[in-house]
This record gives sequence, structure tokens and C-alpha cells, in this order.
Amino acid sequence: MDDLDQLEAESLYILREAYSRLRPLAMLWSLGKDSNVMIWLARKAFLGRVPFPVVHLDTGLEFPEVYEFRDRYAREWGLTLIDDPCPPIEAVDPALPPASRLAARKTHGLQQAVTRYGFNGLIAGIRRDEQATRAKERVFSPRGEDNAWDVREQPPEFWDLFNLDFPPGTHVRVHPLLHWTEIDVWRYIERENIPVCPLYFARQGQRYRSLGEIGITFPIASEASDIPAILAELRATRAPERAGRAMDHEGEDAFERLRSGGYL
Repeated sequence: MDDLDQLEAESLYILREAYSRLRPLAMLWSLGKDSNVMIWLARKAFLGRVPFPVVHLDTGLEFPEVYEFRDRYAREWGLTLIDDPCPPIEAVDPALPPASRLAARKTHGLQQAVTRYGFNGLIAGIRRDEQATRAKERVFSPRGEDNAWDVREQPPEFWDLFNLDFPPGTHVRVHPLLHWTEIDVWRYIERENIPVCPLYFARQGQRYRSLGEIGITFPIASEASDIPAILAELRATRAPERAGRAMDHEGEDAFERLRSGGYL
């Protein structure tokens, strides 16, 4: 097997373990490249179908292309889609910086979904290389009350031995792409011909490297209009993946505060 085969095999194993051990289970679908890869992997893991609902935490502020992508592929992939609206900005901690406060609506939307549907497990598409705080995560990550994340209480996962012996009622986040890199994701998308939102490809000298809400997500200068060009660009750049996310340029601890409170 090559390296992509090995990453795929590990992710398939994680998804099957989650499905066999955590019920009710759902997958978070941000409509970005990583969560599209997760859905693709889930369809491979479970004979062409996704046997649990996918949850889009909808702030109402996605780009039009994102909503078009969601509606098309929810139908084509036969997904059970939950797209309940997130609570309004007034429900969010006013002490957060402006962009982080807007992003935190998803935290409240996630808590709302967990309470409403009783999910014991949620599959999310985070990667360790994407953001420094995420590098501290585990593949199977227990959460406390209100989905809060305590980095000091994460279980050890040596030699890819995953601990799922949590007390009854524990809410667990599952991260099947944790070991992947941004380049791995794009190589896999290219190999498997996985659909992604067209905003990732350059138009008029700009493209989005990471997708978020309108007003707090901005494009980068780029001429990369296909996947080989994106891969060449990524291999040459030192700029962080989330450079276009306004919340990552706010207070030094803003992202960690969001993550501790349950943000993805």
C-alpha cells in the first residue's frame, strides 16, 4: 500500500469502530474539503451509504456556492441531512472578539443538536496540522458537560490503540482525519475524484483555501484553478491554511477559548 492507502485504511477502521461502539452517531458536514473526504470514506466503509445522519451547523451565512453544493450532494449521495439553524448572535458570549463570536454560533448550534437528537458520538473532520490547538486532540476525544473540551483529560492513544471504554452517557468526538495533512486531503480528492465546492479553485486571481462564513472568511491570491496547481501551490507556500479566517487573527487565546467551549 502507498501512504494514501494507509491513511484511508486507518480512517475506515476508525469510522467502523465509531459506528459499532457509539450510538446514536452523526457526522458533522461543514461542506469543506475535509468533511467531503469524510463522507467519501464513510461511503466506502459502509458499502456505498452513510448509515448515520450528517449535520450541517447552519448560521445562514454560508456562501451561495456552499448551499448549492450541499443541496446537490445531499441528494446525490443519499444523505440524511440535519440542517437546523444555529442560535442567533445574541446567544453568544459578548466578551469574545467579533469574528470569534460569529463563529461561536456553531458551538451553540452543536450543543443544541446534541441535546435535541441525543448524539453520543459526533464525527468531525479536524486535522492536527490545521491549527496548533487541534494538534492536542485525540482520535476518540471525550467531552465534558456542555461539550466542553479539557485538553488535560484526554486519553492516551499509543500505537493507534484507541480507548472507547468511557462511562455510559459520555459524549465523544471522533476524528478520522486527525493524522492527515492538507496535501494528503487534496491528493486523495484528486485520486478519488471527490467533488468539492468550486470556491476552492481560483477565479480572477483568488481562491479560498479554507471555507467559513461570509464576512469572516477571505480568499487568498492564487492562480491555482485545478488540483495539480493547488498541490504545487501548497508545496511552495509557508502561509498557514487558515490565513483567510478572521477569527485566527484575533486575540491570541480566542481560538483556544472557542475549542475549550466545544467549537470544532
